[in-house]
Amino acid sequence: MENKRTCLYDKHVALGAQMSPFGGFDMPIQYSGIVSEHQAVRQHCGVFDVSHMGEVTVCGPDAERYVNHIFTNDVTAAPLGQIYYGMMCYDDGGTVDDLLVYKIGDNHFFLVINAANIDKDWEWIQKQSAGFDVVLENQSDYYGQLAVQGPEAEAVVEEVMGLKCGELVFYTAKTINTGTEEIIISRTGYTGEDGFEIYGSHEYIRRQWDLLMASGKAVPCGLGCRDTLRFEVGLPLYGDELSADISPVMAGLSMFCKFNKEDFVGREALLRQKTEGVKQRVVGIELSDKAIPRHGYTVLKDGERVGEVTTGYHTISTDKSVCMALVDAEYAKLGTALDIQIRKKVFPGVVVKKKFYDKHYKK
Repeated sequence: MENKRTCLYDKHVALGAQMSPFGGFDMPIQYSGIVSEHQAVRQHCGVFDVSHMGEVTVCGPDAERYVNHIFTNDVTAAPLGQIYYGMMCYDDGGTVDDLLVYKIGDNHFFLVINAANIDKDWEWIQKQSAGFDVVLENQSDYYGQLAVQGPEAEAVVEEVMGLKCGELVFYTAKTINTGTEEIIISRTGYTGEDGFEIYGSHEYIRRQWDLLMASGKAVPCGLGCRDTLRFEVGLPLYGDELSADISPVMAGLSMFCKFNKEDFVGREALLRQKTEGVKQRVVGIELSDKAIPRHGYTVLKDGERVGEVTTGYHTISTDKSVCMALVDAEYAKLGTALDIQIRKKVFPGVVVKKKFYDKHYKK
């Protein structure tokens, strides 16, 4: 099957981006280079094409009750414009996907899901709606999305894109009528820096990309540095730190599971995991060597396999070889000595916090 292309595909190619398949799309991995793009976001401003992400709207009298049914977080009486992070789970606690839920209006929610999961999520979301008075719409093909990230993002969005965003606080959103369409702008960010997401039609997103490129105030960034940036601040990636086999509790994300809610899919299994403990946990590991642990590499304790690496890098911001890994729970305590097998050699490491670099969100 051929990969899909985002509305900005031709613009990436024209800029000489290195393109590669990701989540069923041909996506830019890097332009000038992962390190320079990463530093641009940490120090100034970078822009990402994230039009591959999926968008689903939930409307109708039961919208709030339905979202609470499929979502681990609690959207009860959510204020207008509030955004929530959480998971959709299977009955056994495994993760369908992690997502953002936006409260757009009365009985109107906007779900942002991962590109690779769009078809699977959409099927699951529809299946769960039986008995609820809701209208579901998969709008993934309509929306393009830009993520403008970095300490200078607010100034760039306001001055270059002409969108007033300074009043938005972290994890809030608003709609703006441009005269021809209604766009959504939010302030979240998957980089650990201040940042904004702009959702609009393909034509609108193309125009805004051109403005950003012409301004010289935002560096085009690929998915390569999107991964290094999110990893450094300990943010999970579905397929690595979360999956059908890795529950939110195993991933250390119980804070996004609101067990005081009467019922949501997977609640009983997750509550059991939280109270009785889990067999494996996602931890951070720092190596004393410069060697780079990669996804799938084996984690050892006294020569025995006790887990595997989910994501690993030599960090750009802190110059350390670190990884996240799913390990047997008895070895998940901070300070535990573990080894990682990298090809034919074994390198010593120690369990550390998953946040390898401090976030700089605007509070």
